[in-house]
Amino acid sequence: MKEWFNKGEHWIWMSSAMVSISVVLVIGLMGMITYKGGIHFWPHAVYEVHLDQNGQKETIVGELHDEKTGHATDPISGVETPVDQYLFKVGNRDVYGIDFRWVNSNVLDGGVDKLSKDVLVVERYEYGNVYGHLISAKLGEKTLNNQNDLLALINQQVDKSTEIRSQIRHIEKIEIGKVNYEIEQLRFEEKKLRLKNEFTPEDAARIDEERSLLQTQFKEFQKQTAVLYKQLNGFGSITVEISGGQKLTIPLKKIVSLWQPNNMNFIEKIGFFGHSVKSFLLDDPREANTEGGVFPAMIGTITMVLLMTIFVTPMGVIAAIYMSEYAKDGFMLRIVRISINNLAGVPSIVFGIFGLGFFVYILGGSIDELFYDYALPSPTFGTPGLLWAALTMALLTLPVVIVSTEEGLSRIPRSLREGGLALGATKFETIMKIVLPMATPAIMTGLILAIARAAGEVAPLMLVGVVKLAPELPVDSIAPFLHLDRKFMHLGFHIYDVGFQSPNVEASQPLLYATSLLLVIIIVGLNIGAISIRNRLREKYKALEH
Repeated sequence: MKEWFNKGEHWIWMSSAMVSISVVLVIGLMGMITYKGGIHFWPHAVYEVHLDQNGQKETIVGELHDEKTGHATDPISGVETPVDQYLFKVGNRDVYGIDFRWVNSNVLDGGVDKLSKDVLVVERYEYGNVYGHLISAKLGEKTLNNQNDLLALINQQVDKSTEIRSQIRHIEKIEIGKVNYEIEQLRFEEKKLRLKNEFTPEDAARIDEERSLLQTQFKEFQKQTAVLYKQLNGFGSITVEISGGQKLTIPLKKIVSLWQPNNMNFIEKIGFFGHSVKSFLLDDPREANTEGGVFPAMIGTITMVLLMTIFVTPMGVIAAIYMSEYAKDGFMLRIVRISINNLAGVPSIVFGIFGLGFFVYILGGSIDELFYDYALPSPTFGTPGLLWAALTMALLTLPVVIVSTEEGLSRIPRSLREGGLALGATKFETIMKIVLPMATPAIMTGLILAIARAAGEVAPLMLVGVVKLAPELPVDSIAPFLHLDRKFMHLGFHIYDVGFQSPNVEASQPLLYATSLLLVIIIVGLNIGAISIRNRLREKYKALEH
């Protein structure tokens, strides 16, 4: 044993054990997130339970989401006894006021039974799901009672109403958005000319003519939306009997989708799963981010990370090249390196405060005074936005890129530099054509680490551009297409908001795991792209290294 310790093999075994434990923990965490996030999109069976509390009978209809062992106090003896507790999602928030309800097994009358196959789940744009039995439907001017093909007819009407709602959203968000943007630009142009005392009668006539044309287009779009809204209101409604025998009338225009989970086969459940994932990725959030999709947050995250990468790469590479190739080794260079290493340990919220103070108030305010004075007092760049968030994240991840690039430059053999100089190349040409290309894999390693950290940071972004709900996307079809001054949504902040700021915690938990899974997938996807580029570059320059 003493010889075994002297050889240091115990350190090998301990290191292997720690690595194995870390791998198991990571795999377990990813498995939990994948499972919890995946079941959010799977159709859940609906159950009916009958309660009997001190002679008062009640029926609950909903999805069984959780069960655990708790304690209940006997009303007669006062003794606490262990009981099974069930968490049901009862929906009908406009009727019950809550989405979820805990039920103790000692008040159950007959246990937990699955409902009949004709139970209906209705997802609404407001007030959550409805669980009950379909009684009748009013489709247009016709009132139809429950029949075999009634659900298919209702689904057809819901699909049509969803299509019309999409047309309305396109007109209001895209077409009317373009018109409003152009009208606002005309107002800024007029204000700018007036400030410079260059506003001529010809300019006034031209601007009035363009504004009149845009207002005509605006009124035309309003007429189109009015017609579509009228069609939307004419789709009719359905009547559903919920628990307790109460009847609830739901207009079709307020329905996202409806299905019968207890009547689905496996193939239909797979189709439902795919449709739910598609809606999650492409729809906007609803109900204070506790329902709907995450499309704006996904676009905002990807846009910010790519923009951050564009900013941090040249800054980090140039700083590393200067310190490695040009700066003289001495006290000042050691101080700079120590400062860079210490900068990597600064809390991220400090970078957010710096970004707010320097980028937003000082730099952004100066840009507004120099170039956008006609828009004041409304700030253009003197307010948190996409540009400042990307720059703040670039500063946050800059030390990682610098250190990684320096390490890559230090591994390039000195003989290659001397060979380039001997052939008559300047130092700059040698660095740009020989040294830097061979260090590209190390640069990509730094970018991989930077992307992973920037995509998951939340605290600094809350100060420099991320909001709970953004009225517009940072990328759209309106020139200049990428709007650096706009606020945006972010998946990390969306997770924080859903998990810790939601008024309905139980309802938001499935969405929380699904959003976390999406964020991990995006980070892994970006990293895989960077790793593939790095590997190709490494193979390309491997021969030169030998």
